[in-house]
Amino acid sequence: MNKKQSLLLAAILAASTLVANAQMKHEDTEVYEPVPNVVTPGKTNTDAPSDATVLFDGKSLDQWTMTDHRGDAASWNVADGILTVNKHSGNIETKKSFSNYQLHVEWRIPTNITGSDQARGNSGVFLASLGGGDAGYELQVLDSYKNKTYVNGQAGSIYKQFIPLVNPAKPPGEWQTYDVIWTAPTFNDDGSVKTPARATVLFNGVLVQNNVSLLGPTVFVGHPTYDNAKHGPAPIKLQAHGDHSEPISYRNIWVREL
Repeated sequence: MNKKQSLLLAAILAASTLVANAQMKHEDTEVYEPVPNVVTPGKTNTDAPSDATVLFDGKSLDQWTMTDHRGDAASWNVADGILTVNKHSGNIETKKSFSNYQLHVEWRIPTNITGSDQARGNSGVFLASLGGGDAGYELQVLDSYKNKTYVNGQAGSIYKQFIPLVNPAKPPGEWQTYDVIWTAPTFNDDGSVKTPARATVLFNGVLVQNNVSLLGPTVFVGHPTYDNAKHGPAPIKLQAHGDHSEPISYRNIWVREL
């Protein structure tokens, strides 16, 4: 089919659609099922809606375990409704595994923060933990308020993969929020990636990652790939980074499975 024939066919199809639409009633395009479930929203946009799983309510770490010793109680510090990183104990992750979800996390850099670059309030939210240590897909947490570092490692970055669109970081001492839509990757039977992981991230209510397709799990050195990365549902992990700056805090963590 040549270009002229293609244009003629397109015009015929467009005309047919116009004729079909002219013959329809408005009822023909009204759908009544399935009826969406009723969900009660939180009092504010940061409060957990009625269908959310609350991962940290300010009281206990019952939903969490140590990453490197799954089954052991998470040993970070809980006081006054706040969860503070214990840098000596290691990363923690959820007991439950998730595929696609909406996640809300609040975090705070301490007012007495010291250090610079990557050694200033460093932590991370791993959107899917793939095992011990820092294995998984990391959304970076860092003091990025007037703190220069490599831009694919600042707060709001998909670490070493995607630079945030803007930097909406607040000063140390103020609570900050991440709202994440995570679509887990899928794999073929031979282990090759079928569809990559995708992430949308709002940082303090500002879009910083717009449905980006991840290149693979996070790596510190080299380029990420999905080679030998086949996995199913996975825990959500919080990082106890080994830098020497003062530990950061978290609160009000909840997730909605999609």
